[in-house]
Amino acid sequence: MSSSTEDASDGGASDPSLERFYGQSVDWRECGESLTCASITAPVDWADPQGETISLSMIRHAASSGQSVGAVFVNPGGPGQSGVDLVRNDFSNAVDADLAQSLDVIGFDPRGVGESHPVRCTGDASELDAFLYDIVPGVRGSESWLDAKKEIAQRFVDGCQKYTGPLLAHLDTRSVAKDLDLMRALVGESHLNYLGYSYGTFIGEVYAQEFPQNVGHLVLDGAVDAAAAGPESGDQAAGFEMALGNWISWCLERTDCPLDGTLETASAQISDMLSSLDANPLPASDGRLVGGDTFASGITSALYSPDTWPDLVAMIAGYRSGDVDPAIGLADWYNGRNDDGTYVSNDTESFIAIGCADSPPSDESTWADTAALLRESAPVLGPYFAYGDVLCSLWPYPPVFATAGMNPTGPAPIVIIGTTGDPSTPIAWAQDVVTHLTDGRLITYTGEGHTGYDKGNACVNSLVDNFFINDVAPPRDSTC
Repeated sequence: MSSSTEDASDGGASDPSLERFYGQSVDWRECGESLTCASITAPVDWADPQGETISLSMIRHAASSGQSVGAVFVNPGGPGQSGVDLVRNDFSNAVDADLAQSLDVIGFDPRGVGESHPVRCTGDASELDAFLYDIVPGVRGSESWLDAKKEIAQRFVDGCQKYTGPLLAHLDTRSVAKDLDLMRALVGESHLNYLGYSYGTFIGEVYAQEFPQNVGHLVLDGAVDAAAAGPESGDQAAGFEMALGNWISWCLERTDCPLDGTLETASAQISDMLSSLDANPLPASDGRLVGGDTFASGITSALYSPDTWPDLVAMIAGYRSGDVDPAIGLADWYNGRNDDGTYVSNDTESFIAIGCADSPPSDESTWADTAALLRESAPVLGPYFAYGDVLCSLWPYPPVFATAGMNPTGPAPIVIIGTTGDPSTPIAWAQDVVTHLTDGRLITYTGEGHTGYDKGNACVNSLVDNFFINDVAPPRDSTC
């Protein structure tokens, strides 16, 4: 795979204080068919390289042809999702077959995630259950409700400090980008080739600003707009409301749809369900109560992909018959909770901790007005996106990387993919991010669901694969 830039900077390799990190060797060991695994050492605080260190985990899937033309790093997003698990357990959803044939694919767990010194904010699964599923007492948005929500959040924050240690102050994406450059250098790549999904795009954006001359081929799918991605921005609420409307229209054409009437009346029926559960939560078969928040989580989790739209049909139908097990089942799936009450990973804890490390919370004086705006722009789901800054307002460390836009990113073209029906990273974010890149190339995928590559669309796949394998950048604007 040829490189798009001629001269790479050496990252931190020329800094004598970082030689212990950039000079280390990587001991790859077999860890599965076509898989090798390794751990490297990085500083907890890149500004204090003589201080404490952490171990970062990587996994490499060898090119299926047996003749690799290079390596591409992948990250599934979150924040908090494991790139190691993606490559080890879900490789077909990491890259398509053509890319897997030509390139070694390297997954990694960012600091605080999975096998890379995971963030912990609760002592056991029951405490995490309480944080995620317990009913917040009081009327949503009232002073007593907000006080109770703050109390719950403070316990969580205290747990993060207790169980995570010094790393908690250094989970920002700028530090992750520096970790990624270290990985690039240690695996012998002169330039970074990288495929990031969702929050993984933000890692790529920050990397391109921190190491612009080290960018090889970057593809950022489901771009996060740093200027608009905070929990109070309203963009995500509007995105999921749009996706819910698309689902309702699809559902109303089915004979088994548990809703009736028009888009407007069906939307009102779902709002009534949420309000009813806020006032009178219903017990699932395992004894946990399902309130409006858990029911809303079930809805949003099913909207990430059209493949899970039938699950939302079953969830609404279940509620109609007094059964909330499908709702809590979807919420469990989203939260990574197993049937036995354990959790698959530390997704929830790292998601929150990394988000608070990156983004300054809005001022409490604005929360009620923002909640009103969210209800106006997203009448069904907006209320369940409101007050999202409560926890980060209690965070013990200031955000390290907070930006209102992008800085220059170097000469290499960077490919952005936006999906028109994406509920989680709205297409407007991709359209904005590409304007801040020195040479941005936008692929617009006309479709539903979150992200566009490796989802069965030959047009998107061929543009991405041709870029990585043959060094042919897409046109500045492509539509698939």
